[in-house]
Amino acid sequence: MFNPTPLNLPFYPFKITQRDGLHYIFDEVRKKHLVLTPEEWVRQHFIKYLIKEKQFPASLMQIEGGLSLNQTKKRSDILIYNNSGEKLMVVECKAPSVAITQATFDQAARYNSVYKAKWMVITNGLNHYYAQIDHTCKGFSFIEELPVYSLLV
Repeated sequence: MFNPTPLNLPFYPFKITQRDGLHYIFDEVRKKHLVLTPEEWVRQHFIKYLIKEKQFPASLMQIEGGLSLNQTKKRSDILIYNNSGEKLMVVECKAPSVAITQATFDQAARYNSVYKAKWMVITNGLNHYYAQIDHTCKGFSFIEELPVYSLLV
């Protein structure tokens, strides 16, 4: 029986199936079934949270997009664009059992050194950190609550 970790996010109904002893969750943005790992559980919840609660357009989300960092191929969890096609936000998701540490922030910051997004989010589904990035001054400031999409663009 599938017994997921309760997250610090609203409840959302997901299409979850089981095949060959594995659970799969349907990703409505990518329109495909994915193996349901603890990190995927967090990613899918946070995607729904952004769409349902914060009015982020699903059409402006790139899930597990590739990037090159120091000649190494990496994948960011969620990359969100604005209506002009500029990178607005990078979201790094971890499994609920993974503590968010300085190393987690460093990973997201390395990805954002490529993207140059104005916002950075780090979540393990239990704790969420929102930072507004100032690339000119090379600084950032944390905020407690993520504004709706229309206030970020």
